Amino acid sequence: MGVSATQVKELRVATGAPILDCKKALENSDGDLDQAVDWLRKQGLSSVANKAGRGASEGLVDSYIHPGNRVGVIVEVNCETDFVAKTDDFRALVHDILLHIAMANPLCIDKDDIPSKSLSKEEQLFREQALKEGKPEDIVDKVVAGKLEKYYKQVCLLRQPFVKDEDQNIQDLVNNSIARFGENIIIHRFTRFELGK
Repeated sequence: MGVSATQVKELRVATGAPILDCKKALENSDGDLDQAVDWLRKQGLSSVANKAGRGASEGLVDSYIHPGNRVGVIVEVNCETDFVAKTDDFRALVHDILLHIAMANPLCIDKDDIPSKSLSKEEQLFREQALKEGKPEDIVDKVVAGKLEKYYKQVCLLRQPFVKDEDQNIQDLVNNSIARFGENIIIHRFTRFELGK
């Protein structure tokens, strides 16, 4: 099936992917825009895995004060080159991450950052709740695992649904940016301040 220049342009505007990749995606999805977006994401995410181990020592330290001056956030987001760090798109990504942290109030970047003592406490609480509800012993472990996953989505930045687009989480946002920039991107650390807390 032939792909029109208009379709390629539309996909490029929607995804920011290179023109030849947009054309290939449309050809592989018989001109269906949604399938082409999915195809591009799959292609990009496979390249994300290749970039994940690469060093990222450039980037930005930026801040955001929420209107009303009651919440402020500082974040360090790293990339591989100063060239990418200076782009408007990278700054926009960092701003989106700052805004998300201000609104969603994550406790840590990912589950490995949760202190083991806190995690054990949550796990024990979920286990006691499941037993109190009368769940059979062989089901309790599955219930606890499911509740832990929900807990991670509440407190871990990378697992939280993005406040501007809840169809993707922050890890998806970072992965899409890695595919777009062609560099490894890491949210290194953040601090969130809230007045009176």
